[in-house]
Amino acid sequence: MKRHFLARQGWTIWHPAVALALAAIGVFLTRAAWDDIRKIAMVDEEQSHIFLVPLVAAWMIWVRRFRLRNCAPAGTIVGPIVVAAGWLCSFVGYTDAIQSVWHLGAVLVAVGCLLSVLGVNVLFRFMPAFAVLVFLVPMPNAIRQMISIPLQTATAATTQVILETLGVAIERNGNVLSINNIEVAVAEACNGMRMVFALVLVSYAFAFGMPLRNFMRVIVLVASPFAAILCNVLRLIPTILLFGYSSSEVATAFHDISGWLMLPIAFGILLGVVRTLSWALIPVNRFTLAYQ
Repeated sequence: MKRHFLARQGWTIWHPAVALALAAIGVFLTRAAWDDIRKIAMVDEEQSHIFLVPLVAAWMIWVRRFRLRNCAPAGTIVGPIVVAAGWLCSFVGYTDAIQSVWHLGAVLVAVGCLLSVLGVNVLFRFMPAFAVLVFLVPMPNAIRQMISIPLQTATAATTQVILETLGVAIERNGNVLSINNIEVAVAEACNGMRMVFALVLVSYAFAFGMPLRNFMRVIVLVASPFAAILCNVLRLIPTILLFGYSSSEVATAFHDISGWLMLPIAFGILLGVVRTLSWALIPVNRFTLAYQ
């Protein structure tokens, strides 16, 4: 009877079991940071994409599972090195009150515990699954504002131009749009930050979960923020009209419901980009699956 290809590479059931056990210990030892990450993700809607990260990482591992046939568990010294680096980041971040460094240290400790058993070969073969874990670190407020403020300004300006083109009387003062003597702040009516990061994660899963060429992966990732902005404008236009010519209850209800629809619509836009390039006879797929 032929041995399973994992057994031929030296894999046993104990490798994932011990790796997960060590990772659980690492999470327990840095539980204060992990609990802080959880609280931020639950309270701040713009950080709620954190809950998608484990799902995306699991998908990256699943689609690349056949890479284990050429991946022996070796070079485990990299694990303790990553654990030490994570512990140092956690210590420095905590003592110097640098929250993002503190969170990053906790993530590195857990990853290092996994690699202490799985080895460096797994790190290189499953790099997309490990790289996406950086999204577990909540975005610092300073960086988030650097993104959100220009995003809100651009969204407000674009919405004003489109509505004026459609013949709607509207005025803009910064991020505030005035319609029918009612002021609507873009930051309150339609903040696209949550969708941007969620869509980047979903696009990442699509780009590295499909047998696409590398240039297509770059296009999908680069296009994802623009797709989110486009959907944000499409969402804001009817929201502004409803605030101006309907009740605030109806406008708020539309705002909340449409938020759930924008992510699949934006993802559909990215799929359309891939289909369009394929229709134009631009090679977007690899000749063979890269995961086997």
